Amino acid sequence: MKNVAIIMVGYSNECSISLQSGQTIFNNINRNIFNPFKILLLKDKWILIDNNKEYKINKHNFTADINGKILKFDIVYNIIHGSPGEDGQLKAYFNILKIPCTWCNFHQSALTINKNLCKIFLNSFGINTAPSLLLYNNIKLSIEKIIKKVGLPCIVKPNKSGSSLGISKVDKKNELLFAINKAFKEDNEIIIESFLEGIEISVGVLTYKNEIIILPITEIISENVFFDYEAKYLGKSKEITPARISYSTEQKVKKIAKKVYSILNMYELSRSEYIIVNGEPYFLEMNTIPGFSENSIFPKQLKIKGISISEIINNAIYISLKMIKQIKN
Repeated sequence: MKNVAIIMVGYSNECSISLQSGQTIFNNINRNIFNPFKILLLKDKWILIDNNKEYKINKHNFTADINGKILKFDIVYNIIHGSPGEDGQLKAYFNILKIPCTWCNFHQSALTINKNLCKIFLNSFGINTAPSLLLYNNIKLSIEKIIKKVGLPCIVKPNKSGSSLGISKVDKKNELLFAINKAFKEDNEIIIESFLEGIEISVGVLTYKNEIIILPITEIISENVFFDYEAKYLGKSKEITPARISYSTEQKVKKIAKKVYSILNMYELSRSEYIIVNGEPYFLEMNTIPGFSENSIFPKQLKIKGISISEIINNAIYISLKMIKQIKN
């Protein structure tokens, strides 16, 4: 059996969600084929957890010393949301070590986690996005210039953070500075974009049995003003799958979602958010390692499609084993 390192936690404020997602993967992996190990990547240490005991991970070759016996891993299942799992750092690290690791390659991860660059790139292919601007923590821009560019209301959010952390909707001029400071607590780059009034949806896409599949579309109705952290993970939203949209709009969304997936050279899976305005989908962002916690959208979409989490794990591992051969060659 192949030894599978399920890496979780990470360095961002999404670590608690990653821990939940990692437990889901650990619980559902096929133990007739794989021998799973839980690996926690913390800022001060990398450790393997087994029977409530900690074993240090050697970062030079990603092995663990288990009571004098060196444990090597055949593949890494990455379920770290945010840094360093979703921004490409770990993928590049494992490429150097020639250890297969799930999900897209590091350049795709680096691009998609950067909301601003991803939007600019997709715009060049004709994908609709909201007007926006990027702010750095060390560069000041007047409130008047920001409003002139994006208008009110607007959305302020970290450029490279997930789970809707640090995000705000701004309706009035005097609320903008507070929202900017809030976002800068999560990232040293923030994106401010025009608020789009419409139907928010989440679209899961995966490569499964050599075919790109669009999962049932989820409509998101938040109790809050938008789909923020509370709405995502604390039950403050209603998620309707399949989404209550017309057949023609559904087909348009699926076509665009598949196009975006292909343009960004994704493989295995992704989940993206869109706003439908007057029947037209506007791309918001892409998650290359979507959540697999109890409240996460992607597993619910899989269930409706009739694909088990165990099947997805198998699928991701086998694609990654195939991709690493290209790097070795």
